[in-house]
Amino acid sequence: MNPSNIFASLPQNLEIELFEDIIHSQNVRIERIVSKGHISPKIGWYDQDENEWVMVVKGKASLEFEDAPSCVLSTGDYINIPARVKHKVAWTDPNKITIWLAVFYK
Repeated sequence: MNPSNIFASLPQNLEIELFEDIIHSQNVRIERIVSKGHISPKIGWYDQDENEWVMVVKGKASLEFEDAPSCVLSTGDYINIPARVKHKVAWTDPNKITIWLAVFYK
């Protein structure tokens, strides 16, 4: 078994947001997301079949919800988003990398 590091292999060029599976099984998926000024498309919402626990490991971002108040997440902040709760990323810091850790589970 070889250890890995959430801060390893960060891309120098972030023209597009980076999504990487860390673990993927039938019941759980853990993903590293790297953003720099990226937001969700203006039209539409994430409307997932899975619950999503998400943490900002480094950086800052804002989440918007269809039927709940928006929230700002900074380094160390996390939130659990139940399945079918419509949400989107409204803002990520355009000057610094934001690293997310997302755990999707049934």
